[in-house]
Amino acid sequence: MYLHIDCNTFFASCEVATREGLAGKPVVVANDNENGGGIILALTPEAKALGLKRGIPMFQVRSLLKLNDVVVCQVDHKKYRRISHQIMEAVQQQEIVQDFIQYSVDEFFGTLPLDDPGEMRFYTKKVKDLIAYSTGIPVSCGCSQSYTLAKVATHYAKRYKGYEGICVLMPESRQKALSMLEIADVWGIGRKYRKKLTDNGILTAQDFVECDEKVVSRLMSTTGLRTWQELQGIPCIDLHRPDRQQSISQSRTFAYMTDSCDTLEHAIRTFVADCAAKLRKQHSVCNSVGVFLSTNRHREDLAQYRNGASRRLPSPTADTPTLTKTAVAILNELYRRGFQYKQAGVVLSEISEEEGLQLNLFTEPEDERHRKLMKVADEINKKFGDDTVNFLK
Repeated sequence: MYLHIDCNTFFASCEVATREGLAGKPVVVANDNENGGGIILALTPEAKALGLKRGIPMFQVRSLLKLNDVVVCQVDHKKYRRISHQIMEAVQQQEIVQDFIQYSVDEFFGTLPLDDPGEMRFYTKKVKDLIAYSTGIPVSCGCSQSYTLAKVATHYAKRYKGYEGICVLMPESRQKALSMLEIADVWGIGRKYRKKLTDNGILTAQDFVECDEKVVSRLMSTTGLRTWQELQGIPCIDLHRPDRQQSISQSRTFAYMTDSCDTLEHAIRTFVADCAAKLRKQHSVCNSVGVFLSTNRHREDLAQYRNGASRRLPSPTADTPTLTKTAVAILNELYRRGFQYKQAGVVLSEISEEEGLQLNLFTEPEDERHRKLMKVADEINKKFGDDTVNFLK
């Protein structure tokens, strides 16, 4: 059976787990900024009990936060990625879950070679308890006959206390579970298709399952057909072979504006390192590097500047130092003194497969030592967390 693990209010749980004295208190994680803006990104159950919700602008609830002594934590993605890696490492060392894979920073999938629901629950609880013991992060778990159905099971594990964080969804309970699940809550049904399906009277997951295959094919893409099959208990999603991205980008809207070129360069180097790691993960190389900068367009009292540029490489590569050198050179061309910068980003494009790489007649193959260095760096960062090995300078 397939197992899905979802960390509960992950950002907030990370803050509670790593900062003394926060357990049992109302805590919110927000991307608070210099202008008093930003939104709530995550919150503990105690904060939810006050009527706070994810996505609420901070300026609307400042008085409520102060009145109830709510602890506000600035979002720290580096910390959350590190704890996510710790979860991966702990579960892999336990050697109960097979084919364990990180789907996102707070979601994981795997398999257990079991069919008995009692055994599934027993061993899933061992995994759940291990994560709580080793990282302090509470999780909800779902088990079923496919990845998508396992996600459905987790949906109910989160919402009904009687499950105690673990729901094993067997075939005999599938129809009832899918009949209670709105189509918008089905994994794989994106915003693009939700309205189209509801307009055609498909309101629940069970409505979707009962559709004729030709109707699903007409309304949706191949992805929709896979979701349709998965909800029937037919596994057809391979998470170990993600689709190759045609461009990889990373950007950040800074909490506080900066006029420092050094600060911008540090951000650009970090972005390139993350993008290059993703590039290598999908066994690809890129032939173009782009960088962009922008001031705060909402600050009409300040001078405005926005610019971007890209540069083709002598030969396609996934080498972090090579890509960083190019990106920093572009940054130095774009940077202008006298402006307060609010946003910066990097884009790697013209991506192709690493295998079968067509080299330019006038260029040499990429130094094999660089490839080995990148491989070792990726393995160390995977085991011990992002930025354990970096190329920021």
